[in-house]
Amino acid sequence: MGRNLEVVVIGGGYAGVMAANRLTRRDDVAVTVINPRPVFVPRLRLHQLVAGTHEAVVDYPDVLAEGVRLVVDSTTRIDAAGRGVTLAEGGDLGYDHLIYAVGSGSAGPQVPGAAEFAHPVATLEAARRLRSVLDDTPRTAPVTVVGGGPTGIETAAELAEQGRTVTLACGGVVGPYLHPRARRTARKYLAELGVEVVEASVEAVTRDAVELGDGRTLASQVTIWAAGFGVPDLAAASGLRTDAAGRLLTDETLTSVDDERIVAAGDSSAPSGLPFRMSAYAAGCLGAHAADTVLNRIAGEPPKPIDLSFPAMCISFGRGAGIFQLGHKDDTAMPVYFSGLMGKALKEFSCAASVKHLVTEARKPGSHSWPKDGKHRPRLLRSSQPVSR
Repeated sequence: MGRNLEVVVIGGGYAGVMAANRLTRRDDVAVTVINPRPVFVPRLRLHQLVAGTHEAVVDYPDVLAEGVRLVVDSTTRIDAAGRGVTLAEGGDLGYDHLIYAVGSGSAGPQVPGAAEFAHPVATLEAARRLRSVLDDTPRTAPVTVVGGGPTGIETAAELAEQGRTVTLACGGVVGPYLHPRARRTARKYLAELGVEVVEASVEAVTRDAVELGDGRTLASQVTIWAAGFGVPDLAAASGLRTDAAGRLLTDETLTSVDDERIVAAGDSSAPSGLPFRMSAYAAGCLGAHAADTVLNRIAGEPPKPIDLSFPAMCISFGRGAGIFQLGHKDDTAMPVYFSGLMGKALKEFSCAASVKHLVTEARKPGSHSWPKDGKHRPRLLRSSQPVSR
């Protein structure tokens, strides 16, 4: 038997763990995951970590397949020509194939004062720091959450449920993905929890206030920044082509447009320059497909283009209610959704399932499957100018 093929996975989130587990289908593949922290972070729980209702960590032995090597470190550079990566703590790792799954974090705040006085929530470390700040802040102190997407809504709801005075500030509507009917229900749940919703842009953040685009100033002893996501600059810093947001540019098989031995997955990938919506669900599916692309190349078979649809999205409103929004395959909302206790149960099921899928893949590599589209993305590609290799 020949030597093992070395596959390095950069990133130990939903995409990276799914890819690593799936790669163990072959006995002649040695898989190494590089991740900056020694625990898996179910990011769907970070708003609960902030509120103290969940720790948002899972031990890697519980989700990572036996035999996958975990290196707790950060990657500072990818040497595509030399097929190696440089580690922050020193040393290099060589690879035959690389899966780029570095995930995402908080988007850099673009308004004055936000970097100094607003608290992000998109990473484990940021959420823990914010929780510590809140623990040291009186419950009567005003809190402002900036961002009307799921992260902002869920964080605001969790804190309001604990009796805090919370304002949710967003430049557009609350829950923009939701169907208008579900959006009205979301507003009702937030109102019942005591969250004041302000649909105005944030122009500046100070130590104890938030300045709005309509001229108002909100008192805010703790300001939480939950507006958007950003990706690490590792790909661009390594000389690989990226989109404007920094995601690695790939073709439809998730293969880098610069090197067929580099495959991307999750929030940090931009197939044909038309990335999928950032989510744990998409990350797991893209991670599985990225592994399949690598395995096809090892087997000398042509990799297949990604086919992925979005059947639903869900939002929790504290521990008592939720909205489970059904969607069309083109990732637009249907007028059908589940709310209340049923919405809460479906949301909790989705959070648990995002981890369970990884556990199942670790035990039975190749088992993960997902809803396909087959129509919408080909139309989207035809109407756009895809990235060519």
